[in-house]
Amino acid sequence: MIAATDTINPHSPMSAVLENFPGAQRALFRRYHIGGCSSCGFQPTETLAQVCERNGGLDVNEVFAHIQSSHEQDAKILIEPKELAEWRTQDPSVRLVDVRSREEFEAVHIEGALFMSQDAMRQIMGDGSNIRPLVIVDHQGKGALDAAAYFMGHGLQNVRCLRGGIDAWAQEVEPGMRRYKLG
Repeated sequence: MIAATDTINPHSPMSAVLENFPGAQRALFRRYHIGGCSSCGFQPTETLAQVCERNGGLDVNEVFAHIQSSHEQDAKILIEPKELAEWRTQDPSVRLVDVRSREEFEAVHIEGALFMSQDAMRQIMGDGSNIRPLVIVDHQGKGALDAAAYFMGHGLQNVRCLRGGIDAWAQEVEPGMRRYKLG
């Protein structure tokens, strides 16, 4: 597999940057307030260099290094499907929170997972434990990192994301589980 840095550079379009570094928009917003609203947003065809220039002439190499560093930090909270399956058998306190749409959740979900609703959010935030394991599940592992960032930002210390989402779980742990593609 080619590393993202072998194909992506500061002159790549933002669509490619975001595809290879799924947390890039979160990283850009957190440090530079870029990409979080219409006034600081960017177009998929703009290059990272153009976005940096338009936002006060930011040093594109520094910004790119920040995106790469954030990507490496994101990778540390990913958990492999088989590792999660084993962890759940050893530790029944592990919570799974599914952040997909209600329709996706109702169609197929991992046994014991909570659908991310306001009630589930209150339950998680109000249980008094900021160290109880919490694993975020989405469809293919791209959106879970944003939810994980939210929970970690609110003091939860043991938050992980299922690498590849429920799609990888179905492929690697529960081969009989129904899989789907979003249009």
